[in-house]
Amino acid sequence: MRVAFYTLGCKVNTYETESLSELFLANNFTRVSHKEIADVYVINTCSVTNSGDSKSRKAIRKLIKLNPEAVIAVMGCYSQLSADEVYSIVGVVIVVSTMHMETLLEHVNRVLRDRQKISNVQDVSRYRVFDEVNVTNFTESTRAFLKIQDGCNNFCSYCIIPFARGPVRSRPKESIIEEAKSLVENGYQEIVLTGIHTGGYGTDLKQYSFYDLLLELSTLKGLNRIRISSIEINELTDDIIDLLAHNNVFARHLHIPLQSGSETILKQMRRKYTKQEFKDRIDFIRHKIPNIAITTDIITGFPGETDDMFEEMVEFTKIINFSEMHVFPYSMRSGTTAAKMKDQINGVIKSIRVNRLLSVSEEMANQYISKSSPDIASVLFETSDSEYTYGHSDTYIRVKTKKDESLHNTIQECIITHPKYRNTIVELKKG
Repeated sequence: MRVAFYTLGCKVNTYETESLSELFLANNFTRVSHKEIADVYVINTCSVTNSGDSKSRKAIRKLIKLNPEAVIAVMGCYSQLSADEVYSIVGVVIVVSTMHMETLLEHVNRVLRDRQKISNVQDVSRYRVFDEVNVTNFTESTRAFLKIQDGCNNFCSYCIIPFARGPVRSRPKESIIEEAKSLVENGYQEIVLTGIHTGGYGTDLKQYSFYDLLLELSTLKGLNRIRISSIEINELTDDIIDLLAHNNVFARHLHIPLQSGSETILKQMRRKYTKQEFKDRIDFIRHKIPNIAITTDIITGFPGETDDMFEEMVEFTKIINFSEMHVFPYSMRSGTTAAKMKDQINGVIKSIRVNRLLSVSEEMANQYISKSSPDIASVLFETSDSEYTYGHSDTYIRVKTKKDESLHNTIQECIITHPKYRNTIVELKKG
């Protein structure tokens, strides 16, 4: 039997797809590309925005058209939030929720045997158990993602994810450590800790925190680099910052979502910090870890965001001086508080503001990279084309060097010779 996976959305979805892939492979399935004819297609959907729903539907219909006789199984946030809508798509035969994903194989086998449609979507709002998943190999990555938690308790006014994923559920530490050991044994140089709300790890546990997990992982023999996928500013406690500052296994990079640089909009978003609190913490981090790369997420065009509020945000991002920003136009998501707010922003205005912020981001990125040169960069090399071999530094600068495929999946000390955003050239340090 041939199975293909199509994944939309975040790193958590990528992780969960790989986990299911290992389960199918262990049960005599052969994995093929989603562009090929398969007996089973698994679509792992995203629903962070309404456009995410649309992209998910498009992917489902595309695979149904590719092989109308295949078993089409849909999972992920879109299937959790809109199960009836997904189930009504002609050709879909299995719909599952964001919990108990490990039952998907059982459902597929049942459909192959009985040819009966299955919908198994349950209320996730009261779910308190972390579903055990496991990944030892990633099909298309030299960096390994390790899912440590699920769910979110924040309920930001623009975000539907707490309704799709339920409350915070932390993975048992023993399971995390065992999987990390397996990944190291399989040759992965870098592990990226990920989750729906990664920094929320441990809030539902007794006497074991995110700091405790980081400390335990940092002692793991053979693990060369640990990266935190994303963490909120108010979750970066003094002990975590001190650990990152004094242990070289941690990447000199933190992704800390700001979302808005307007005090008014931050309150409307229900973010749990003020601008001053954000800045003070960033200043403290940089004092402890000089030249750390700090990237962020920004949403512009949130309901009620005036021109003055937008300018306030632009100026604040410059004050913080991020090494890069991921910029998104606000996308109305049905079911959220923000979707009901007045003064929704015109799409043209949002596009103009996005482009302005992207320009600011590129300027700040070039400044950070230039400031880093000619410092030594610790680079994990990942891919090659006909001319160059590419990788990422521990500060998450994308770099390239003259093609040398022997560098794949190795961490090398390099010198930055040509500092330019998305086109930084390095040379291996000699001696």
